[in-house]
Amino acid sequence: MPKTRQQKEQTIKDLVERLKKSKSLVFVNFEKLKVKDIEKLRKNCRKEKVDYFVAKKTLMKVAFEKAGITDVDPKTLSEGVALVFGVEDEVAPARIVASFAKEHEALKAIGGVLEGKFISREKVIELSLLPAREVLLAKVLGSIKAPISGFANVLAGNLRNFVYVLNAIKETKN
Repeated sequence: MPKTRQQKEQTIKDLVERLKKSKSLVFVNFEKLKVKDIEKLRKNCRKEKVDYFVAKKTLMKVAFEKAGITDVDPKTLSEGVALVFGVEDEVAPARIVASFAKEHEALKAIGGVLEGKFISREKVIELSLLPAREVLLAKVLGSIKAPISGFANVLAGNLRNFVYVLNAIKETKN
């Protein structure tokens, strides 16, 4: 049954809201996926706080224009396009799609949007190879902490050696 004008306007409104909130999104072709596989993908997306959204490409085009993303035309993409939005993490949509595509060859990343600009399928694959945000932050923190902890160990070593010398002097006098 076709959607009414009000339903289409609501879909556009929802899509514009999601586009404005999202940090990145990935276009996926889901045509040959079975319904149970799509539900599994949606479940994986919910676990990572990522949105999965399907709409007609004409409605997507209007929503993209209203959201201010002009260099993306969903009508030029292949059939059966869904959007996977990353609200908290820029890399999460690409990572979820790539890991799901390993198990289900029917799912294909077509491209995406990062910082308001269209990115190719290859860039989406590169993004999927990046570790999670928390892991990257932990690596940066470890890099910052390493020189400080090394310096603290050097200072503690000098104190330790001083105590050993004092202890050796004490034992020689006894």
